[in-house]
Amino acid sequence: MFDAIGGFFDMLMQPIYWVMSGILVGAHSLWSMVMDPNSGWTWVLAIVSLTVVVRTLMIPLFVRQINSSRSMQLVAPKARALQEKYGSDRERYGQEVMKLYKEEGVNPAASCLPLLLQMPVFLGLFYVLNGAARGTPVGTWFVDRPLLVESLQKSKIFGTEISATLAQNGFVFGPTLFVAGFLIIAMTASLFFMQLMMMRKNMPPESLEGPFAQQQKMMLYLFPAIYLFTGVAFPIGVMIYWLASNLWTIGQQWILIHNNPTPNTPAFIDWEERMKAKGKDPAEILRQRAEKTRRKRGGPVATAGDPTKVARQGRTGSTSAPAAKADDTTTTDAAGSAPRPVKRQQPSKKTRSNRKQARPRKPGAST
Repeated sequence: MFDAIGGFFDMLMQPIYWVMSGILVGAHSLWSMVMDPNSGWTWVLAIVSLTVVVRTLMIPLFVRQINSSRSMQLVAPKARALQEKYGSDRERYGQEVMKLYKEEGVNPAASCLPLLLQMPVFLGLFYVLNGAARGTPVGTWFVDRPLLVESLQKSKIFGTEISATLAQNGFVFGPTLFVAGFLIIAMTASLFFMQLMMMRKNMPPESLEGPFAQQQKMMLYLFPAIYLFTGVAFPIGVMIYWLASNLWTIGQQWILIHNNPTPNTPAFIDWEERMKAKGKDPAEILRQRAEKTRRKRGGPVATAGDPTKVARQGRTGSTSAPAAKADDTTTTDAAGSAPRPVKRQQPSKKTRSNRKQARPRKPGAST
């Protein structure tokens, strides 16, 4: 049974193995034009290039995951208020939470979907590098090139082979202990710093309370500990990929926190101060971003400060914004949140007899 499951999984992963091995072999061929093909540093640069190419292609998934996670963070206080109100009635609480998510346009599964799509890619990267380093290659580009696999296995950096592991070395003092130990410490430290930066700089204070916050604090120490204890069993080439991937993620998060932080966070306060120092209005920037996001989603758009336009969605799907009366306004707040419902003054309905009675009579008319 387990063999059948493993065979099915391997069959599904073959296209990813093909892509990952092709990118790695192509990167190695490019670096071989200016460096020794069998040098360990040529393979190191090829592994780093593979990481950069794959992570660049996955930026849209990263952005979508961040936006979804941010939406969940912003709606979390309202969800906690509902929990306090309907805590004893789980069914009613679930209904109210789903209603809240619908009103706010939040999909809880949206933040998980990009991560699930990334997992096969990361597994493909790991198995391609791990298999080549151990002499059991996967991916057509490596399977058909045994000499290239041998080159990867025997290539060295700082006197140790890229395929070496700390466990196989027996923790004997030497180049392998130095290089592998450094990579394990660097991987662990980078992962810890990456998670700590997100928690301290880009999470609202209310999100740091409750059971969910406790789970995040637990993961802050759990995942680095897993790296620390499992790193001894992985080849140096795989740990180079992990370190490069962690550094890339730190760079992505820094750019995100610096330019588009989550509201009501320390990073957001710093961003507001920088914008004001440059003579820009943070509220106007947020309004423009929110308007741009709503345009992409195809929803109604109403701009703050322009009360004469109300966006309407036609039957054909096109959106127009005709001029409206003064009481036909739609308003948005400074943060660019969703527009409030439009309220119009409707004339009171009158019966035919009432209209006749209200009509002015002509002089001399008989009753």
